[in-house]
Amino acid sequence: MSTTETAGFMAMKGAGYYSKATTGAKEVIDAAVPLIKNAVDRMGTLDTTDRPFRAADMGCADGGTSVDMWRQILGHVRTKARDRAIEITYCDLPRNDFSQVFRMLHGQTDIKSYYGEIAGVYPFASGTSFHQAIFPADSVDLAFSATASHYISKVPRNISNHVHMVGANGAERAAYDEIGRVEWERMLALRARELVEGGRLCFLNFGIDGQGRYLGNTGGVSMFDTMAQLWQSLADDKIITQAEFDATNFPQVYRTEDQFVAPLKDPGSAVHKAGLRLEHVEARHLVCPYVRAFQTHGDARRFANEYIPTVRSWSEPTFASGLASGRSPQQRAEILDEFFGRYERAVAAAPSGHGMDYIHIHLVAGKS
Repeated sequence: MSTTETAGFMAMKGAGYYSKATTGAKEVIDAAVPLIKNAVDRMGTLDTTDRPFRAADMGCADGGTSVDMWRQILGHVRTKARDRAIEITYCDLPRNDFSQVFRMLHGQTDIKSYYGEIAGVYPFASGTSFHQAIFPADSVDLAFSATASHYISKVPRNISNHVHMVGANGAERAAYDEIGRVEWERMLALRARELVEGGRLCFLNFGIDGQGRYLGNTGGVSMFDTMAQLWQSLADDKIITQAEFDATNFPQVYRTEDQFVAPLKDPGSAVHKAGLRLEHVEARHLVCPYVRAFQTHGDARRFANEYIPTVRSWSEPTFASGLASGRSPQQRAEILDEFFGRYERAVAAAPSGHGMDYIHIHLVAGKS
């Protein structure tokens, strides 16, 4: 597949909106620093070659959520490879706001950059989907991705009465599980080809833990169920058509831990044959930062006002993609504002149970 359907419309909100609104994603990444440092340490001696050390941040958005992690990891690499150049390539889809990445790196935003703090670091960018080959074979030392690899290249079918595969059943759920299986194995095989011998892959994946929990569904109000209900309310009120509701499907698959590790453990898989081996896997739960703040300040309206932007920062492109192509930009903006406005009012009116707790499957693999 040379071009992906998802790549044609997906982009996190630009101009720094994403990293400002998704503080939880940053907390997940920062908390994984010891895990990533340990993976770097298992690479052994790093100063025996003049080849640049190449790191990749796949699904980087505007780069703000991972900047402090890279400060620590690239600084750690520098202590182990004092004279090697360090390349870091920020990878995302073609519509990503890469200008914001470089503005952040070069100190033109309010985010503190590591550029200039660590000697010999050379930043680059790639607008190629991680469903495709990004780098030449045997050229990447450290491949990293956070809260991104749940995206699939295209949705296999519409979901009845819902907008996300977690709300699908029967053949619909099976179709998403299957494309998730195929594309995950393909993605890992691509990364295995790109990694150098001894290179490491560190992925922090949205997934489903052993208790059946996933993003926004950890015991309170289900975030994706709420989205589906509110989007349907716009169809009921004739603000969107039923066909537009039906066409709104997140291009995502949430996988279980077993599904994540299957191609790494199967001797017959392309991943295993390429030498990629599982080193670590675990599920982690992070309580929504806005829920934690609400427990302190107790202001429901403030909670809703702070919480909804983080939901909007990554979900808006999917709802926009479901709208008919003939709608004007103004119509589309008004519909999206109404949708997220309804969500905000619903949370403000009854905040209990709302929130976006994170469930991630942390996975580390090495190329033997």
